[in-house]
Amino acid sequence: MSKVGFDNDSYLKMQSEHIQKRIAQFDNKLYLEFGGKLFDDLHASRVLPGFAPDSKIKMLMQLKDDAEIVIVISASDIEQSKVRGDLGITYDQDVLRLIDAFRGFGLFVGSVVITQYTAQSVVDNFKERLESLGVKVYCHYPIEGYPGNVPLIVSDEGYGKNEYIETTHPLVVVTAPGPGSGKMATCLSQLYHEYKRGVKAGYAKFETFPIWNLSLSHPVNLAYEAATADLNDVNMIDPFHLEAYGETTVNYNRDVEVFPVLNAIFEKIAGESPYKSPTDMGVNMVGNCIIDDEVCREASRQEIVRRYYQSLVDLRQGMGKSETVYKIQLLMKKAGIDTQIRKVVEPALERAEQTGLPAAAIELSDGRIVTGKTSSLLGASAAALLNALKALGGIRKEMHLISPIVIEPIQDLKTQHLGNNNPRLHTDEILVALAISAATNPTAELAMQQLEKLKGCQAHSSVILSQVDNTTYKKLGIQLTCEPKYQTKKLFHR
Repeated sequence: MSKVGFDNDSYLKMQSEHIQKRIAQFDNKLYLEFGGKLFDDLHASRVLPGFAPDSKIKMLMQLKDDAEIVIVISASDIEQSKVRGDLGITYDQDVLRLIDAFRGFGLFVGSVVITQYTAQSVVDNFKERLESLGVKVYCHYPIEGYPGNVPLIVSDEGYGKNEYIETTHPLVVVTAPGPGSGKMATCLSQLYHEYKRGVKAGYAKFETFPIWNLSLSHPVNLAYEAATADLNDVNMIDPFHLEAYGETTVNYNRDVEVFPVLNAIFEKIAGESPYKSPTDMGVNMVGNCIIDDEVCREASRQEIVRRYYQSLVDLRQGMGKSETVYKIQLLMKKAGIDTQIRKVVEPALERAEQTGLPAAAIELSDGRIVTGKTSSLLGASAAALLNALKALGGIRKEMHLISPIVIEPIQDLKTQHLGNNNPRLHTDEILVALAISAATNPTAELAMQQLEKLKGCQAHSSVILSQVDNTTYKKLGIQLTCEPKYQTKKLFHR
């Protein structure tokens, strides 16, 4: 069984209580900038074993009666059809998804804010669509010289030109489909309008990483740098906090760089700033809920290596940069690790060398490693998956879970009728075939019962897997890495 390094229950209680205290610090009105992923924080769950991917939304549920959601999207992201890499949908589509998801949890979505609005036609179309669906929409405008021109920003020609967002709850959670949407500017604009109305509202920031009360070189914080290597974010000591309190804390470069301007804006709006440092602005309590530091360190080291392999694959696919690869290599040196700590790599490569064809390896939760080779019936990832299910279910390796009589008609369908050149079954196809076999074959049914045990298992492929295999492994909770090379030398790969 996987080791636990994080107390999720304590986190939910501590985090919600801390936010309630922050609300009380102000005029019972807090604008909380919410960074990171709310529903599926898989990075946090990987580097902090025990952290539930939906912890943030569960924490918000504890504040349900006090909270409302404001979703922010940049007009330029709508214009450029910016896509979320993890979901493959555009930011404007994700706004609709987020509204549905929040409402599904019973949380109140008050409105959507479009930032950097200049009456772009495609943006107006999206605005009209939201309004036709009964969603309130507000527009915020570009401010010349932002964020440096504080006198203009904090004036009727700056924040004053933005539409005031009508809110009804003491806690306003400001979130967005992705970074650069304008969450902080939206919060500060609201502070300006609230103070003009006599309401001494507050602002705070909730970011899970970097963890302010862990060291700069702690693997958990290094893993965050690896995850954001393509954004040029770096963790750094918060110099303002060190000067104000003599305490060393960790923040990241963008917040440190913007803090003097942010502080000046606070002082202009409220007369004085409630914060002496970027760390002061945060409300994150994650670092207080680590119960086994070494477990989290090891999980984070593994995450850094996984990010390294992903950066190599991205580069090979033309979606990444060599600078990202170099940066993660430096982080690996800081952490004192190399790719050899990933136990599934060597078995996968050895099997590939033995067979002369692509191979894959899966490490089970008890440390056993199974491999899969490419055959006339199955791709290596599908074969490794079946072998893992056999091992978990105590089924003899030589036993067929799926008869070739079942597999061959599927191959014929693929090649003769659906235009596929590759007759081998992908992982999703093999799981469907296994589910069908389970209806009449008790051994196949036993194998199906093992699927839940794959969650958290590690895997490595000697070649870049197809999108469908990659997605299937992800859905099963298997943490996959691949060598940065394709099975063939073709220029076009699906």
